[in-house]
Amino acid sequence: MVSFNFKKWNTILGWTAFAIALVTYSLTVEPTLSFWDCGEYISTAAKLEVGHPPGAPLYQMMGAFFAMFATDASKMALMVNMMSVFSSAFTILFMFWSLTLLLKKLVSRFSEIDKNTSIAILGSAFVGSMAYTFSDSFWFNAVEAEVYAMASLLIAVLFWLGLRWEQDMDTPRGNRWLLLISLIVGLSFGVHFMALLTIPSIGFLYYFKHYKTVTVKNFIIANIVVVSILLFIFKLLLPLTMGFFGKTEVFMVNSLGMPFDSGTIFVALLLVVLFYFGLKYTKQKGYIQYNTMILCVLFILIGFSTWMMLPIRANANTVINENKPSDAREVLAYYNREQYGVNPLFYGPQFSDTYAGLDKDNPYLDKAPNYERDYKTGKYVIVNNYKNAEQNTDDNHKAFLPRMWSPEHAENYMTFTHVLNFRMNPNYEYEEELPRYGINPNDLSEEELAHYTSQLRAEMEKNVDEFRKAYASGQIDTEGYHKFLKSYGDYLIIDKPTTADNFKFMFEYQFGYMYWRYLMWNFTGRQNDNQGKYDNLDGNWISGINFIDEARLGSQQNLPSDVLNNKGRNLYYFLPFILGIIGLIYHANKDLKSFYVLLALFLFTGLALKIYLNERPFEPRERDYALVGSFYVFAIWIGFGVYAIFDFIKKWLNPKIAGPVVIATTLLAAPVLMASQNWDDHDRSGKYTAIAMAKAYLNSCEPNAILFTIGDNDTFPLWYAQEIENIRTDVRIVNTSLFMTDWYIDQMKAKAYSSEPLPITFKHEQYVGDKLDYSIHRPQTDKRWNINDFMNFLSLNDPRALYELPNGQKIHYFPTNKIRIPINKEEIIANKVVSPKYYDSIVPYIDIDIKDRALYKNRLMMLNVVANNNWKRPIYFTGGSFGDDDYLWMKDYLQLDGMVYKLVPVKTALSKAPSPMDMGQIDSDKMYDIVMKWDWGNGGSTKIYHDPETRKNSISYRTNLARLMEQLINEGKPKKAKDIIDLAMKQMPIDQYGYYAFVEPFAGGYYEVGEKEKAREILKKLMKKYQESLTYFKTFSATEQNDYYVDIVTDIERYRGLLEVMKDRGDKEFYEANKKDFNSYNAMFKRFERDNE
Repeated sequence: MVSFNFKKWNTILGWTAFAIALVTYSLTVEPTLSFWDCGEYISTAAKLEVGHPPGAPLYQMMGAFFAMFATDASKMALMVNMMSVFSSAFTILFMFWSLTLLLKKLVSRFSEIDKNTSIAILGSAFVGSMAYTFSDSFWFNAVEAEVYAMASLLIAVLFWLGLRWEQDMDTPRGNRWLLLISLIVGLSFGVHFMALLTIPSIGFLYYFKHYKTVTVKNFIIANIVVVSILLFIFKLLLPLTMGFFGKTEVFMVNSLGMPFDSGTIFVALLLVVLFYFGLKYTKQKGYIQYNTMILCVLFILIGFSTWMMLPIRANANTVINENKPSDAREVLAYYNREQYGVNPLFYGPQFSDTYAGLDKDNPYLDKAPNYERDYKTGKYVIVNNYKNAEQNTDDNHKAFLPRMWSPEHAENYMTFTHVLNFRMNPNYEYEEELPRYGINPNDLSEEELAHYTSQLRAEMEKNVDEFRKAYASGQIDTEGYHKFLKSYGDYLIIDKPTTADNFKFMFEYQFGYMYWRYLMWNFTGRQNDNQGKYDNLDGNWISGINFIDEARLGSQQNLPSDVLNNKGRNLYYFLPFILGIIGLIYHANKDLKSFYVLLALFLFTGLALKIYLNERPFEPRERDYALVGSFYVFAIWIGFGVYAIFDFIKKWLNPKIAGPVVIATTLLAAPVLMASQNWDDHDRSGKYTAIAMAKAYLNSCEPNAILFTIGDNDTFPLWYAQEIENIRTDVRIVNTSLFMTDWYIDQMKAKAYSSEPLPITFKHEQYVGDKLDYSIHRPQTDKRWNINDFMNFLSLNDPRALYELPNGQKIHYFPTNKIRIPINKEEIIANKVVSPKYYDSIVPYIDIDIKDRALYKNRLMMLNVVANNNWKRPIYFTGGSFGDDDYLWMKDYLQLDGMVYKLVPVKTALSKAPSPMDMGQIDSDKMYDIVMKWDWGNGGSTKIYHDPETRKNSISYRTNLARLMEQLINEGKPKKAKDIIDLAMKQMPIDQYGYYAFVEPFAGGYYEVGEKEKAREILKKLMKKYQESLTYFKTFSATEQNDYYVDIVTDIERYRGLLEVMKDRGDKEFYEANKKDFNSYNAMFKRFERDNE
């Protein structure tokens, strides 16, 4: 042992692991933004702006530091991405050192640590660290600008600090580690709350250090205490501190007449005084533990002080300023994510309350008052009607630990468990139904009333009986069951989900599908990168061992080339998982206390996190990235597994040989295997498809345009393009989801970049808080109102323009849902809204029928923009939805320009379109010029990784290009049409993008422009795809084929569609040559009775 310097090699190998991780992630990092939140994070980090709640100010400040090293604007995203690279590499460094600490402590309890044992410890730690380096989810986080890489670093640092504190706990200055832990805990609030989940395991380090004898009683108390500390910091310390700031501020300003910010300054000074005298007093009295506790709280608050960035930057009115948390009360609302509503954790409603309505005894609850500064009066004023403002769902449908809570997912919940039982409501008052049939109950005698109500009851009983029979016979599915309960819920008493139902869902979906599946992805293998929808075809874990995979997922024979070539198909043959299980068992057998410390971290960052998140079926995207803390612990157990094998082998093999052999073997079995499998789908170098999509949207717009967007992926990349790369800053991006909020409307009324304010006539006091959140239609006239008259009516501050709801709230109403937008043809021509060829088609007015009973604030503001714009600025919509309201009920007045739909005063009736995707007319020459200038961001390369979002975007690209191609052909412009087809085929290769139904039109297009061989080439490729798929389905049993009936029949009919392309375009020879093959594949599924050709 004297000749082997463990500390030296521990340092060398730790930094070696760091270097390998750093090089790996640097080689595979995305050079620009990724999809989802990354564009927002890069923008708000590089420019120190305010992102979505609950915020990440420390992450943003560190991002701003990294962005300083960008050589030009286009490299800022890379630099912020590199922050994730470095964070992840440092995570590996601290993981390695934590592993060596754990293993060294474990081994020293049973044997002397000699040179061979030291090598085994270091090698085991290296294998475990490298396994985590190349694990799926952690690598995913390491190469993009998201908070999870830095959160992982904080978990690793906190755990390492906890181990160091344990070593020095009883020394005179040992608690310096605890103070550093407290500081990091406070800092973690500036990145992501998941790092706090390290606190229980650190608490157990203290417990096991000081309680040599573990009893049931002190063990239970220890568990309660560590969880209490976590909840105290997360739910009490910081929220109560911010709440104290906010309430004191309002009190001192409103009650004492002090100027704004007086309360904030007073509380800050008060805290300084309290900490000063608290520390002084406890030091004088020798209260060491109390002194340490006060210091811990102080260091947490010092770390949390990064949040001061939010109000500072919010008050600077940055362009991206979500929720505008400009004072203590707003910061608290931002911290609590109030924008996203309530997700019940321990007690609350279940999805069944959507059928039950409001609670009969207490139908409404008060909301929290929302204060805003009134600079005229120098007071804080309440700007929301908070009394009885919140609906209280039926208390009978509430439960403890409600897992199935989201009414929007009722159908899926019932699919996972069972449909809800119901019975007729014997107390329903059917006489209230009589006026619907033209009968006044007051005009009836008791006998007549009883007769009519008896008839209605009998009719309802008949409907219910028929429904039960139809459901029992399989004529009605879960969707139909849900619709029935929604329609007839008033007549029924519907049972709520039981506790057993909730736990079944929690274990099956939240723990099974949303945790266990991800754990197995990372350490056993992944089927593909397609999002899972609880079937056997996509998103599952897979091992590569056929008999195991077939037992779980059905036949693995004759897999289509798309399945085999999917870069997300990664097979580890259980090897890393087995190593982890060996390590887990070994750890538990050797040192149960140390094992429980790790188990606590594993469970809190895994299953406990799932309980807290309370996820619904199905989420918009896979959520494995949030579970990396749990996978971190499992990778530590992989390191333990390596040492366990060494410990076993050395009994039969010289330890000097056993160590290197075991380390080399396990290095190949886990890290090397994982790296080789995962490299292709984690290598994002050279991928620019997200910024290319943003450019396509923006460059499809005319100068000074207004662009209404909907979700994350048609908003955040565009924010990045404007904020960071200064691309098309004349376009005003309006996210219609955020347009529901007063702070966002305020921002839209201000200039941004080179974009002028939106022409919104509503004043702040008219829409502040919950004012105009929604207005209801109270039919009073069938006349069609001018849009300006409609706006003026909803702007009235007149009691006659308000309607009182049952809860006492007064809201605006509109007496007609028919609106007319008059068109001045001269203005349209002067503003060049449409090309001259459409001048004769300009309509004199556009009529809008608001189809919903309620008009929400965002739609009202959109209409207000349209009303006041007077066609001066072009207005566009992204095609992210097919809802009528997303286009302000004007789908018949759209023009497809590249990737966006322009509002035009030319009618193109959607009712005549073959599908909803064919909205709007096409100005072929204009759109041709737009798309031929698109930057595709290397999307046509076969060497880059085409992630699921990139592939999904091909639907919009291909659909729009196919429509343009068809328009050009119809106008007799075959050369331009061929250019568009060639462009689509070059930039979206068939094998790379999938979604083959959207490729078919281009084959027909090639026929139309005289390129028969190119058409045949496309058709051959597509036919092969369907043949492979049908061949695979043929290996399924009859029962399995029935389960995938829709998929099989869809493939058959799409295959048939290819033959119809040949036949309709006159290629009889090719049609006849391929008809026989089609019929033979169709014959594989005779019982589905699809016609032959």
